[in-house]
Amino acid sequence: MADIVYIDRLTGQKQVEKVYKGKAIRLLYGNRWISHLLRPSLLPLLAKWPWFSSLYGALQKRRSSAKKIAPFVKAFDIDTAEFLLPISHFQSFNDFFIRRLKPEARPITPGASVAVMPADGRYYFYQDIDAVDGFIVKGKKFCLGALLGDKNLAKEYEGGGMTIVRLCPSDYHRFHFPCDCIPGQSHLINGWLYSVNPLAIKNNLDIFTQNKRTLCELQTSHFGKVLYLEIGATNVGSIRQTYEPFKEQAKGAEKGYFEFGGSSLILLFAKGAIQFDQDLLEATEAGLEMRCLMGQQMGVATLAAHSPG
Repeated sequence: MADIVYIDRLTGQKQVEKVYKGKAIRLLYGNRWISHLLRPSLLPLLAKWPWFSSLYGALQKRRSSAKKIAPFVKAFDIDTAEFLLPISHFQSFNDFFIRRLKPEARPITPGASVAVMPADGRYYFYQDIDAVDGFIVKGKKFCLGALLGDKNLAKEYEGGGMTIVRLCPSDYHRFHFPCDCIPGQSHLINGWLYSVNPLAIKNNLDIFTQNKRTLCELQTSHFGKVLYLEIGATNVGSIRQTYEPFKEQAKGAEKGYFEFGGSSLILLFAKGAIQFDQDLLEATEAGLEMRCLMGQQMGVATLAAHSPG
């Protein structure tokens, strides 16, 4: 399996990702003969039997799983100084996985017309989803109507902006609001639990429209109606919502968290609602993910976004 290369926004440098359970990923998604043999039978089994992910998630909540925390922190160079609570507080691996950070560790870029990153993760950005020649993989796109489970709603976002966020197991796994808003309920769109590892996505982009996901509409003053989706994946115990629907939420306020596993977010903006920052667009155009931190600037509202009507 080829290395996963991304750009770190803080340094502007390319980095090679350390992959959790890399041997298993290579076994399932590599190009060896055994990978081709296993994929047709094993992947549907893992994805379509939710008990597998539920069981794996339950094991991460056992007290005995806490012994994995220190080796994991060392292996992935995680900065414990950012943690709100010390490692000794976590009574299971899942406790550590859903850790909170000190507020000063993720400063929120100010300005009502500035949207920020909703999570720590690897990002792709698309200024006009109709104009680009593919999402993640050139020549391939997923159907917006299938993603949202609503063809009429999808029409409202034709030519709009989109960001896809991939959270690795080593990332901070709480997700936040990108701007001041009034969020509605988060509705479940049921589905499978395929892996969202980059190699898996490149093999089957429709994973985003097949996997279990939740959809929430954010009413905003500067960005119009923003759609916020959380995408489940193999070994994701649960998508947990911690916000109160129909109550004003400040930019950077917590929306929820993923329990153990890698996972993804997708944000959709209506056409003309946002201008993404140029460095983000350039990285995507080069075919590279950009690793960003929650609270960093994503883009700014355009005049069209808050014009009358």
